[in-house]
Amino acid sequence: MRVMVIVKATEDSEAGAMPTTELADAMTKFNEELVNAGVMLTGEGLRPSSQGKRVAFDGTGRTVIDGPFAETRELVAGFWLWEVKDMAEAVAWVKRCPNPMPGPSEIEIRPVGELSDFGDALTPEIIEREEKLRERLEQR
Repeated sequence: MRVMVIVKATEDSEAGAMPTTELADAMTKFNEELVNAGVMLTGEGLRPSSQGKRVAFDGTGRTVIDGPFAETRELVAGFWLWEVKDMAEAVAWVKRCPNPMPGPSEIEIRPVGELSDFGDALTPEIIEREEKLRERLEQR
């Protein structure tokens, strides 16, 4: 099962605060453990929302909204994509993670949707096209 592990933003991360050397070292050690265990597929930190944009959709209309965005606790500061056997394993790994922020913080774990989750909405032709796209991505 693939899961996205989402590091929630804080006021510090939204202000652009960089981690201390000690935290960077601890997170690198944790990432090494994840890679050595075959769990981590990818992961990155994100810049503050002040450097981002949102695109709002309404029918055929598109509106670009410049950051920063409100509700800091709902924003994402970073993420991993992991391959685990189940949600319990993902939770166990997150519990081993160093606190990613100075002070209180949260990490959210969400299962990645699989093609089979879409039911009848995906025809065999769409599934075939999606599988070909995934193969191309793996070749990159």
